[in-house]
Amino acid sequence: MVEQYFIKLKPRSRGFHIITDEILSQISSFPKTGILNVFIKHTSAALCVNENADPSVLIDFESYYNDIVSENFPGLTHTIEGPDDMPAHIKAAITGSDINIPITNGIINLGIWQGIYLCEFRNNAAPRNLVISIFS
Repeated sequence: MVEQYFIKLKPRSRGFHIITDEILSQISSFPKTGILNVFIKHTSAALCVNENADPSVLIDFESYYNDIVSENFPGLTHTIEGPDDMPAHIKAAITGSDINIPITNGIINLGIWQGIYLCEFRNNAAPRNLVISIFS
């Protein structure tokens, strides 16, 4: 059986944002066992699972990603939407558009220090749309 939820996230600033609670608050219940899939319907933002306790991790991720693919990166040709657009596409491709998390005993089975990140790569992002699928 598959259940689906559609979530619209509020616009966020460029950077990494923990959205675990925002996702979980939209889901009415989980099966005893299964898989939670979270998919983002955008090409300039991504999702990942990582550290949820120390806010400096979010800052370090942003700094590292900006170092490897900076705005005005030489040689980019897709620049019509601004200097942050093509770097955002590259960062999203590197990171990924979906995550899978096991469901155990009716709850998502993240590690104690893990949370779901929205990786926002645009300077002035619009709301982001997620599709949540629960497989049981």
